[in-house]
Amino acid sequence: MTQHLVGTTEKKTAGTSGAKTPLTLLGLGAMGTALARAWLAEGHPLTVWNRTPARAAALVGEGARAGDDAAEAVAANRLVVVCLLDDASVSEALDGTDLAGKDLVNLTTTTPAEARARARWAQERGARYLDGGIMAVPPMIGVPGAGGYILHSGSQELFEEHRETLGVPAGATWVGTDPGFAALYDMALLGAMYGMFAGAAHAFALVRKEDVDPVALAPLLADWLVAMAPSVHRTAANLRSGDYTEGVVSNLAMQVAGTPAFLRAAEEQGVSAELLRPYFDLMRRRLAGGGGDEDLTGVVDLLVR
Repeated sequence: MTQHLVGTTEKKTAGTSGAKTPLTLLGLGAMGTALARAWLAEGHPLTVWNRTPARAAALVGEGARAGDDAAEAVAANRLVVVCLLDDASVSEALDGTDLAGKDLVNLTTTTPAEARARARWAQERGARYLDGGIMAVPPMIGVPGAGGYILHSGSQELFEEHRETLGVPAGATWVGTDPGFAALYDMALLGAMYGMFAGAAHAFALVRKEDVDPVALAPLLADWLVAMAPSVHRTAANLRSGDYTEGVVSNLAMQVAGTPAFLRAAEEQGVSAELLRPYFDLMRRRLAGGGGDEDLTGVVDLLVR
């Protein structure tokens, strides 16, 4: 069952009164270090650990305490945040640690299935669990108005209890009790991002050999992508209603008829069309199945196995 976003906490500004929740952070890569600095800047007592101890040195100089090993760092605080490379790294770091009574927030990028398995794993060890997906790059962390946010799913009780602390690095958004939902939303949003990057790459490749300044093209491209972005609302509405013909402006038949021109233009410019062809192939398949009066929503159904 679909669960909608139910709560967002914007990043707090410095000077918020009251005692600050102590926490432990495992993982001090670029993102982990940014998270650590955000919590330190807000006055949260912070214990850190990293596989390479040298990475903790600068943070210790800024007020953090470094655990000699992951077990010691976990033991230091009830709230434990993990931001490591992958799910296997989480297993390795937490193996042998005592998680009984801990609140474990896993911000490591994983799949929905891995997140659900990790939630069961944590609960079997006596911990409450919250999974997370960071929708930001390190320079956005701890910066009010930067637009970053962190998705959370799993224990709503845990989220509400630590909402303010979790909202310090970036806006904290809870997306459902299913622990896999944060990873699911994360992958859906990042998948769309990479699709956008692919389209932008094709656009720049088309003008690469011409006397066209890519810096001059960039604002036109960005504005066009912004103008097209609201189409996702129409797609979502059509998927919910099941009517893919409602409000159609450019139907699938017309759009498929125009695709050969894109392929010819790429050929003329000496540009591979490999980023466009798979999507055009899906459009043609949907048209062949009788979807000529639809918009592009039907492509979604072709992707679902």
